[in-house]
Amino acid sequence: MPNDADIFETLRQELRRGSLILAVLGQLRSEHYGYTLRKALGDAGVEIDEGALYPMLRRLEAQGLLTSEWREEERRNKRFYRLSDEGRAVLDRLVEEWTRLNASVDAILKG
Repeated sequence: MPNDADIFETLRQELRRGSLILAVLGQLRSEHYGYTLRKALGDAGVEIDEGALYPMLRRLEAQGLLTSEWREEERRNKRFYRLSDEGRAVLDRLVEEWTRLNASVDAILKG
């Protein structure tokens, strides 16, 4: 039988998963490469490890929500990501949904 810490951790990860996608899409309204994206998210209080970030970026790009390009910066090739036009439209809709859902859950929790 799982203990409370295991249950909490599983539920915490489920709760974070969708929130991380929203945060990544929101941060990519301006262009970033992986390291600067992780740093910007971390500075905003949203920690994400590389093992989760890079597969998410590839998945979001495959879904047409991001575009990327390789460029040389500081004598190194880096892949820069940003929202596509479709990604902007989806982000706008997700923000509306997030705002509605957050307000509803907040009202329930305040009871």
